[in-house]
Amino acid sequence: MTSLTVTTKTSADLPVDALVVGSVHTDAGADLAAGHGLPRKAVVHLQAVLADLEATGRAEEVHRVVAVPGVKATSVLVTGLGEGTTRRTSFEHTALRDAAAVALRAVRGKKTVALALPTPDAESAGAVADGAWAGTYVYDKAAPLAAVRKGRGPAAKPASPGPKVTVVSGAGQGKAVKDAVARSAIVGAARDWARDLVNTPPNLLFPQSFAENVKKRVAGSPAKVTVSVLDEKALLKGGFGGISGVGQGSVHPPRIVTMSYAPSGAKGSVALVGKGITFDSGGLNLKPSSGMVTMKSDMAGAAAVAATVLAAAELGLPVAVTGYLCLAENMPSGTAQRPSDVVVMRDGTSVEILDTDAEGRMVLGDGICLAGEKNPDWIVDIATLTGAQMIALGDDIAGVMGNDDAFRSRVVAAADAAGEGAWAMPLPKALRAKLDTPTADIAHKGDRAGGMLTAGLFLQEFVGEGTPWAHIDIAGPSFNEKGPRGRNPKGGTGFGVATLVALVEGHRPKG
Repeated sequence: MTSLTVTTKTSADLPVDALVVGSVHTDAGADLAAGHGLPRKAVVHLQAVLADLEATGRAEEVHRVVAVPGVKATSVLVTGLGEGTTRRTSFEHTALRDAAAVALRAVRGKKTVALALPTPDAESAGAVADGAWAGTYVYDKAAPLAAVRKGRGPAAKPASPGPKVTVVSGAGQGKAVKDAVARSAIVGAARDWARDLVNTPPNLLFPQSFAENVKKRVAGSPAKVTVSVLDEKALLKGGFGGISGVGQGSVHPPRIVTMSYAPSGAKGSVALVGKGITFDSGGLNLKPSSGMVTMKSDMAGAAAVAATVLAAAELGLPVAVTGYLCLAENMPSGTAQRPSDVVVMRDGTSVEILDTDAEGRMVLGDGICLAGEKNPDWIVDIATLTGAQMIALGDDIAGVMGNDDAFRSRVVAAADAAGEGAWAMPLPKALRAKLDTPTADIAHKGDRAGGMLTAGLFLQEFVGEGTPWAHIDIAGPSFNEKGPRGRNPKGGTGFGVATLVALVEGHRPKG
């Protein structure tokens, strides 16, 4: 596993495999950003190399230079921070995170790396540490392959241990800086777990194995988190018609996993609900083959919730956090749910099913009902819910809806602070009529127009009166089908973990 430390030593004196410094884009091309701490002869040498390479200093650019005079590091990596000047000492945290991640990805396999990027304050040091950790991520396929092989043929090679990463701090190494870097390590490790869950093949990650994975991870953590599981029998007995109906077509029955962190003297309690469709075929409304390729990622919301609860506990936050992982596999079979079926949710609401490929809102509806029974200060659900989210906001920005404008704004602000893109979206009352049906209390889907919003309106039906609630649609940013970019690897991104942790950290109890 990656390790993170902080130092105020001169960067040129660090005997590491790679030293990372920043560059900025100027009218004359790339130049070194402030904060590098290098001697004059090293600066002159690097400036000459950057000029010869016609470097730009823009984001995503990284150049590796060996044998830099006056530097003990084996090589120096110059990573682009974007627009700026050599005198600029403060950069947006997003730029720092992405530049650090791009650099660490470029020296994957090195044992020791130091980063001397502009860090005028503790928050900047934390951002650099966060990006560096994100850039070291590699999906470890050894364990899943071992499960597939089951003794047939040679074992997969284990992944190499992560590097030792040192952040060179321009803000000293007092408690605030050390805490910021330590926080980045905890959140980074939790996000890596979420990424691993999303990337695991769907024949190995199904509701029961997901639950077992959670138990194993919690058992290996020093944090005090309790885990309970409702199996298919308990779900039927408990009136969870939404998730039971979605999972009834699969040989892998559904589960609701509850993760609870309850510190003594907690200042309030909050609830997180995650969509956990471990594979989404579309059910009887079968997806086209191209639409199924990434559907192992349809449980990214549940992965984000699981990782957030664990991170909150390991950070020792003074807030009780309960996560509800709504796990099901949506498959076609003779027992599968049909369009026109009517089911009864946990709170007694009857729902007409119009499209079995709109299953996520059904499992979330039951989860929101369960969460509300504990009367939390607020509820947030997070889900890869609608293709409409990607049409409206693209691949990188989540849509945030809610029943309370002030609370919705807090969620968006938490995303901004965490460096995860989010945009507030409305829940127009006029669209509620699209969910009317003569055969049940509500239909679970409207027409194509405003699909992201009507999905949010449906979920709102299951939120208790007076409870602030927000819905985060992460259909786009949860999974990166393209090449690595910024702090995001290819595959599962772990989107939402940093946002939810920041939201819990900033929690204000009722009253």
